[in-house]
Amino acid sequence: MKHRLASLALLATSVAVSPAVLVASAKPSPNVRPLFATVPNNVSWHTAPATGAPRLKQWNGSFTDHLGQTVNYTMVGANPAIANTASTVPVYVIPVKFTYGKLTGKMQFDPLTVMQSNGRSLMSNFVNSPLFKSNVKFVQGGTNVGTTQYIDAFQRANFWKYVHTNTDYHVLLGKPIILPEQTIHVTNPALGMVMDNPFGTGKCSDNRSNCVGTYEIDLFDRKVQAWLANFSEITPHALPLFISYNIYLTEGTSEQVCCIGGYHSATAGHPTGQTYAYATYVDLPGVFSQDVSAWSHEIGEWMDDPFTDNDVNCADNTIMEDGDPLENNPNSGAYPYTVNGFTYNLQSLVFIGYFGAPRDISLHKWLSFQNDESSTCPGQP
Repeated sequence: MKHRLASLALLATSVAVSPAVLVASAKPSPNVRPLFATVPNNVSWHTAPATGAPRLKQWNGSFTDHLGQTVNYTMVGANPAIANTASTVPVYVIPVKFTYGKLTGKMQFDPLTVMQSNGRSLMSNFVNSPLFKSNVKFVQGGTNVGTTQYIDAFQRANFWKYVHTNTDYHVLLGKPIILPEQTIHVTNPALGMVMDNPFGTGKCSDNRSNCVGTYEIDLFDRKVQAWLANFSEITPHALPLFISYNIYLTEGTSEQVCCIGGYHSATAGHPTGQTYAYATYVDLPGVFSQDVSAWSHEIGEWMDDPFTDNDVNCADNTIMEDGDPLENNPNSGAYPYTVNGFTYNLQSLVFIGYFGAPRDISLHKWLSFQNDESSTCPGQP
């Protein structure tokens, strides 16, 4: 499911909450399911970057799909058909702390204070994951596509027809620079509250690791826009990442839909928009958005649809979102990779052939990085 933002009339509305909502952790809403989102680049509260700001490194391509329609797209980096160099995108990471008041659960979720099973902090595990470190050898179907970062390995395999010759082609994420933490205070139960993790089996009252917080996505994106404006070092050539701990975003208020593990967007379309992404890091093993799985989804989608405007002719997606088709697979489509004593879960992503491009562009004519997709998208015969 892809979230398309509605109006923000709720900002000026006081929402009454029944006592049943306050004990929702015991019986999660029937609207609970694993979700990711895409916020359109043209929503009213987005502000385009100043004229002349440095742009994201990007290239344009096209293909004729199975319906005979021309699909034009913009992706991050250089054109793999002609380039044989590495592109590196600077990365800024903004931790987001959520604090819940008396009516919303009286708990705090702070990514800067959490330690993980390998003795490292959450933030250390995040920045040292295969998303940013180039120390994992990726062999897919017997072919070595590189010792590199996960999303770069995916993109190299995605365009293997060219990359197997242009062997120095890479699209890399720079060393993450951590910016000051931002805080959201959640005091209205209609907008967010603490509850049992609906994808786990334990109770929040028994163990803190079973707890998650929720927050309404429209309001969250409003706050992201304000933060982007406050950091002068963030310009469109860089990728800002907003990370939370054990938080699921929701859509709506009176009839909430939960649970959104992440989303990505841009403040304007290509080529000038400021791209950005949000995802949560959940440290309960085996559940939706565990460790960096939601991040692999969102960064992978940013790579192939950075400005959320690559339109495709599919019934399941209207834009080229390469993580969504696999999010309902077992373990949300994620695969384990153990690095430095910690097992990360990284989601598989579909190749361009899934959207109707010629399959011979990608490695082994596969439709996904882990060869876990067997058909093109609904709507492409």
